[in-house]
Amino acid sequence: MHIVIMGCGRVGSTLAHILEDSGHSVAIIDRDPQAFRRLRAGFRGRRVTGVGFDRDVLIEAGVESAGAFVAVSSGDNSNIISARVARETFGVDNVVARIYDPRRAEVYQRLGIPTVATVRWTADQIMRRVLPEGAEPLWRDPTGTVVLAEVTVNPSWIGTRVVDLETQARARAAFVNRMGEALTIGDDTVVQEGDILHVIAAENDMDRINKVLAAAPEEDE
Repeated sequence: MHIVIMGCGRVGSTLAHILEDSGHSVAIIDRDPQAFRRLRAGFRGRRVTGVGFDRDVLIEAGVESAGAFVAVSSGDNSNIISARVARETFGVDNVVARIYDPRRAEVYQRLGIPTVATVRWTADQIMRRVLPEGAEPLWRDPTGTVVLAEVTVNPSWIGTRVVDLETQARARAAFVNRMGEALTIGDDTVVQEGDILHVIAAENDMDRINKVLAAAPEEDE
């Protein structure tokens, strides 16, 4: 796949190297030609000087044949405009834009542009390390309404099928971490001692789900 990256900062250059090592062709755009010094000497991709929302610059970078476009410059507006041009003008299906202001995420999401809100993501990762386990979600969608989170399960649930747990908790289990290995949920998956359950749910429903699973399961009548 050919992938166009806008922004040759630390993220953009690192991503360019990873993608090239994975066998993809890469073009990277930056308005500052000095930024390309971050690329290793053996980088084989295209280096294009210019702004990522300029049509001629994008064409020079090969956007017309690109399978993906990534905007990771230091400017939120430049990133989102470039991503929209790549998608709406050149028909690139897979686009993603990095943003620093999480308050804009919902707006961009409505425009159909997947975003990575770096400040929010970084804050979540730090919170997970300084507060008790499960205090912050592992993942939050850009609008902040859906989360993937670890939940503490009462030992009384051991031996219960996860599908039955889902029914009582009115929640969807995403996967179970068992002895460091992530397992998908099947009809016969049973909660075992030491399991770490991950659920995906509306953020405003997490308190209720945590309370249900922290208590013993209800007895069938």
